[in-house]
Amino acid sequence: MRETGTPVYYRIYKELKRRISKGIYSKKIPTEKELCNEFSVSRLTLRRALDELKRESVIESSKGRGTFVVEQKHEESISSLTGFTEEAARGKLRASSVVLSVGLVVPPDEIAKDFGVPADGMVVFLHRVRYLNDEPYGIEMAYLNPLADIRILNIVSRDMSVDSLYAILKNELSLVLDHAQENIEVCRLSKEEACHLHVEEGSYGIARERQTFTNKNLCVEIVRSVYRGDRYRLKVVRRVE
Repeated sequence: MRETGTPVYYRIYKELKRRISKGIYSKKIPTEKELCNEFSVSRLTLRRALDELKRESVIESSKGRGTFVVEQKHEESISSLTGFTEEAARGKLRASSVVLSVGLVVPPDEIAKDFGVPADGMVVFLHRVRYLNDEPYGIEMAYLNPLADIRILNIVSRDMSVDSLYAILKNELSLVLDHAQENIEVCRLSKEEACHLHVEEGSYGIARERQTFTNKNLCVEIVRSVYRGDRYRLKVVRRVE
């Protein structure tokens, strides 16, 4: 741990970060007293090291409980058009869902207009809490357009707690998904959303609205979703034109 000219607190910070990255500390880190004794430093020096880790969101402290390693955020690339289950598989994670509601509904006016359905027309509505490795990450409300394929109506009888929506659209219905447009913004989670996601009311989340189009430029899906800000992040790759 000796590095000439490097502040003591920084050497401790680097060592603790190394241990966390190697899984030596995977949940809770030792107490301040234990770490002070190990590194033979004052609490003031140790806390400078811990503050650096907190600033990087590597650890977090809970009064009366101790200091814990922050779980890594799930990163989703929004440069390609994929579904939640496909993204999870790429990261070698297990996706699952709790279905809150599924059925036929008269959609909001703006969605009916985007779908091209009559004002009193019915569409499929699918409301789910999405999980990764049994931890809730997001809530999705998906509206599906039966004008794209009448067989979309059969989704109401499927087990959407395990089935992948995009797999059904692409593999079973042979719809060619061409592109999507999406609006993303930061939001505060409501009491109900926070309850489903196991976080505190008012926590920050990521609000998204995505419209997915087929190769015939028909809007087949509109999804309004909110994801946990502490577990989710989005990645965009931009190329020079």
